[in-house]
Amino acid sequence: GGRRAPVPPGSARRGRRGFRAPLTVAGASSNPRLRAAQSGAGPIRNFESRGAAELRARVESLFDRVGLRADQMVKYPYEFSGGQRQRLGIARALAPNPRLIVCDEPVSALDVSVQAQVINLLMDLQEALGLSYLFIAHDLAVVQHISHRVAGSYLGKPVEPTDQLPVFEHQHHPPTHAVRSAVPTPGP
Repeated sequence: GGRRAPVPPGSARRGRRGFRAPLTVAGASSNPRLRAAQSGAGPIRNFESRGAAELRARVESLFDRVGLRADQMVKYPYEFSGGQRQRLGIARALAPNPRLIVCDEPVSALDVSVQAQVINLLMDLQEALGLSYLFIAHDLAVVQHISHRVAGSYLGKPVEPTDQLPVFEHQHHPPTHAVRSAVPTPGP
C-alpha cells in the first residue's frame, strides 16, 4: 500500500460493525475470566447502548440462534466442548449484526461430526440473516460444501477465482495444484 486518507472520527467503528472475524481456535477468542454471557455481550456493548435486561435478552437470543442454551450463559469458556466454544464464537460474531463474517479455519480443530454441525449452522445463518462469509480453509471438502465462489491464495493474493465445483477441477496455478493434489483419494 500507499498513503491512506485520514479516517473521519467514528467511521472506523461503523465500518468494523459490518464485519466480524471468529478466530480459528474459538476458545482463544474468549477471555477465560469472563462467563459466556459477558463474552457474548462484549461486542454488543462496543456498538450499542442497551440496559442490562435488554442486553441479557439479546445475548439469550444469540445463544438460542447458535444452538446454545440460556443456562449455559453462566459457564466459563473452558467448560464448553470444542463445538460449543465455536458456537459461542459465532454468537459473538453475530452480536453486532454484521454483513460479512471472516471464518478462518472455523472447523479445522473439530471432529468430523461436529464440523458438519457447525458448517450446517453457518449455512442456516447465512440463509436466515443474509450473511456473506470469507471462508478460509485447507479442507477442500468443507470449502466445496459451503462455498458459492472459490479462489486459491498465493503469497496473500487470491488466485484462480472460480464458480466451478468440484473445487479447482482445472487448476493452473502451482500452489492451487499442490493443495488439490494433497487431497487423499480412496483406493489402494
